[in-house]
Amino acid sequence: MAMRVKISSALIDQILAVAAASPEAEVCGLLFGSVDRIDAVEPCTNVASDPARRFEIDPAALLAAHRRARDGAMMPVGCYHSHPGGIAAPSPRDAADAAPDGGIWLIVAGGRVTAWRAVADGPVHGRFAALSIDPSCGDPSSG
Repeated sequence: MAMRVKISSALIDQILAVAAASPEAEVCGLLFGSVDRIDAVEPCTNVASDPARRFEIDPAALLAAHRRARDGAMMPVGCYHSHPGGIAAPSPRDAADAAPDGGIWLIVAGGRVTAWRAVADGPVHGRFAALSIDPSCGDPSSG
């Protein structure tokens, strides 16, 4: 799998804005595209019992996204979430919650976004490998 992910600066700015609007709680959402490209994001409700310390994407939103994908819409390829007051890197809790399915995780903290792939035996907490972000894709319909 590629060690970089393409995502437009407009989508990064959208994720940063959602996180900035909720400085007290972790925000979260779904990522859509392909194995090495994010073409769309969808903010979701954080239904975790303690949203200030962890995130859980609303299962109804996740099921709806998979249903839309079966009908020809973009496939969910990962998720994003914020670490209010933390760092833009996976936590041990993130590693415990992540399936080693190759999904892309974007983590927001301190006004920046970092990218990770959830893998078996990853170098970060045994679950994540760092991805570089390529913001050059601009318009999702471009190459």
